[in-house]
Amino acid sequence: MSPLALSSVIFVLVLGGILLGSLLRRALPEHHLSKESQDVVRLGVGLVATIGALVLGLLIASAKSSFDTKSGQVRQITADIILLDKTLSQYGSETLSIRTQLRATLAPFVDRLWHEKAASAGGPFETNVAAEKIYLEIYNLTPQNDFQRTLQSRAIQISVDLAQTRLLLFVSPDSAIPTPFLAILVFWLVIIFASFSLFSPLNTSTFVLLAVLALSASCAIFLILELSQPFEGLMQIPSAPLLNALAPLT
Repeated sequence: MSPLALSSVIFVLVLGGILLGSLLRRALPEHHLSKESQDVVRLGVGLVATIGALVLGLLIASAKSSFDTKSGQVRQITADIILLDKTLSQYGSETLSIRTQLRATLAPFVDRLWHEKAASAGGPFETNVAAEKIYLEIYNLTPQNDFQRTLQSRAIQISVDLAQTRLLLFVSPDSAIPTPFLAILVFWLVIIFASFSLFSPLNTSTFVLLAVLALSASCAIFLILELSQPFEGLMQIPSAPLLNALAPLT
């Protein structure tokens, strides 16, 4: 289920909690709604609300940290590809075919990377044959002087760094919320909002205000779900900078 659909379901459930509290207010005997009962319920719900707020804050921070880490790894890959192309350009015309292959493999590499992370299949890593071929051609270059030898070593090191960052991105775990955890969090929200309408009459103004608060809580969960899938959805990491990293050869 998409984050938007799941957040909408949570919003409806929380609204149901508001209506549940209103129904309980009408069904419970009068002595169950005494001042002492209200104080006990408010203290208990205050504890649950505090725990829920802490959990939501921690989840948002964790999801944002995971999103920033993956975004930084994509930027590092982009920088390494640009640096590798510049290094090969300085080496000389002998690397023209390698630079041409680098540009030809860039779009399939980006497409594979985004689909691989979006699918979250958890399968084994598949070697990129085109990338290995480029690495071997760099390794098999025949430098004619010290300058070219330095550039070749530098290009090899950049290629290794690029492969390491690519593997780190592959093995980095997804920060999706486990289903039981999410169910408990929604249960807490239903309890909290049910308590709001338990001891006070539910008029139009009160219902609209509680609905806005329920929407805010659902939006917080939507934000967490979106940040946990950085390669798809409304907040996905843009692929355009990586696709357009290399200018056409002239």
